[in-house]
Amino acid sequence: MSEPADGRVRAVIVALHGGGMNAGYFDGQAHPDVSLLTLGARSGYTVLALDRPGYGASADRFPRGQRLTAQAATVRAAAAAFVARHAPGARTLLLGHSFGAKVAFAVAADWGTRGLLGVDVSGCGRRLAVHPGLVGGEAGVSLRRLNWGPLGLYPLQTFQMSQTVVAPVPAHEIGTVADWRRLSAVILPHVRVPVRLTFAEHEAWWRHDDEEIADLTARLSAAPRVVVDRLPHAGHNVSLGWTARAYHLKVLAFAEECLVRARRTPPRGS
Repeated sequence: MSEPADGRVRAVIVALHGGGMNAGYFDGQAHPDVSLLTLGARSGYTVLALDRPGYGASADRFPRGQRLTAQAATVRAAAAAFVARHAPGARTLLLGHSFGAKVAFAVAADWGTRGLLGVDVSGCGRRLAVHPGLVGGEAGVSLRRLNWGPLGLYPLQTFQMSQTVVAPVPAHEIGTVADWRRLSAVILPHVRVPVRLTFAEHEAWWRHDDEEIADLTARLSAAPRVVVDRLPHAGHNVSLGWTARAYHLKVLAFAEECLVRARRTPPRGS
């Protein structure tokens, strides 16, 4: 967690890491430009990077993790409790990477619009570009390429420090990834806030050609605005690479745009 030094909170960003990573993904220490927690606090945002169920302190309680619906309920309850305690009345932006993007969408679909600014996700399409059997597999050349892309896209210290960030993928998440195309057809039409989608140049887990992007955005039929962004010189783990600062600045810019919209739009739903 990080907070603005002056205590004036523009909004709360709830950041949800991907499979096989923990919350440290959003606080990369390999270079000063990488951490979202640092940049967010300096920009007036409180940033909560959660260890999702099955990771970090919750790994003992949920050794197999949680299925998507249960995980979304857990995350929403945690986010609501955090905002009530640390930033009462502040609006929330959900930021999700990879599997965390699926959770962000599921949380948003059940949230409505009151207090929710938008959903900003990266590293997640609707259809896998690889065989589902690779999800949760043992580390190797294939997984390294999928997770990272060209290693030169990251600060040198990234891979030494990644040992504190990488974690086993809980069993319940593996099946959800393979079933995401079906699940997303149910979840995405219920997201009623602005959405931003980011695809790295070297994203290899998910298909993101024009046809796939058109299918994805069409499913977000209730979202008042959908933004698609391509991030050059980046691999799947966008928040740990040299382009992390550029990516995080775009996240904050999207949050600012959503704040303007929220001030001009009467809340609907709960």
